[in-house]
Amino acid sequence: MSEKLSVNEQASYIEEDEIDLRELFNTILKYKYKILLFVFVITTITFVYVLSIPNSYKSSVVLSPQSEQKSVGGGLSSLASLAGVSLGGGSSKDPAVMMQTVLGDYSFNEMMVEKYNLTSKLENQENLVFALGLDSVYNMFNSKDEDEQDTRSKEEKVYSTINSLKEILSVSADKKSGLITLSAELQDRYLAKELVDIYLKEIVDKVRTSDMKEIDEQIKYYNKELSSTYDVSLKEQLSKSLSGLYQKKVFSQANDYYFVSKVVDSRVSYIKEKSKPKRALILVVSFVTSFILGIFLVFFYEFIRSEKTDELKNS
Repeated sequence: MSEKLSVNEQASYIEEDEIDLRELFNTILKYKYKILLFVFVITTITFVYVLSIPNSYKSSVVLSPQSEQKSVGGGLSSLASLAGVSLGGGSSKDPAVMMQTVLGDYSFNEMMVEKYNLTSKLENQENLVFALGLDSVYNMFNSKDEDEQDTRSKEEKVYSTINSLKEILSVSADKKSGLITLSAELQDRYLAKELVDIYLKEIVDKVRTSDMKEIDEQIKYYNKELSSTYDVSLKEQLSKSLSGLYQKKVFSQANDYYFVSKVVDSRVSYIKEKSKPKRALILVVSFVTSFILGIFLVFFYEFIRSEKTDELKNS
């Protein structure tokens, strides 16, 4: 008998713990206008917000790595290594890796910020484009007082600008084709193109300068060995190596972009070619999220209210 009673008790507990879907549905119907009002307010705020965001545009240049030249020196690599000199020069390095490395170099970016006054350009972007041409909300929250002075130190400004550039600029490589893409995504589509162009130029110049310095060290080393050796065969190999190094110096000036060549040039994006924001997606997500949140808040409120009612009854 006791076992039978325990089974009945368990059944009653299960019934108490079960979720009454009808009751939940009735709760939603009870507060439907409040839920709809909540959804309307949140979606309206989101709508105003997305209208206040300027369009962002991407400008890119597609590059093809130059065909690698044969490393000079042949059997002299072991001899050169004793002097701490690499015979491969810049030609043995991955162009995409070189560009990514230079782009991530703080000192290089610091030079770029100061040389091209990027702090001011990024803080005072022009040519902004808004949905429906409505910029009043943006101007309301982003208007700057002419008398207001920026109290940050020069180092802080540079650091902040470099961090911003990390989000704006990117280098990617296609493994199949080997093509390299240098891109800039910004609200000012003209400035985006300008950043791509100046960074490409300065990255190439930095790599070229570094490689030419390395080649000059190699030439100096070979000339020293050439003047001190009496071995005819070694002199011949050294002469060939020197000839190859001088050729590399000449070839480095033949291409404007040294280790890469342009496949697709950068351009100013058309006004309708925005990359973000995805306003329609943001609105849909806001609507769905606010609807779910509204239902949750209603259930939570009803739960708190029922708890208080039970307490009053028991007291």
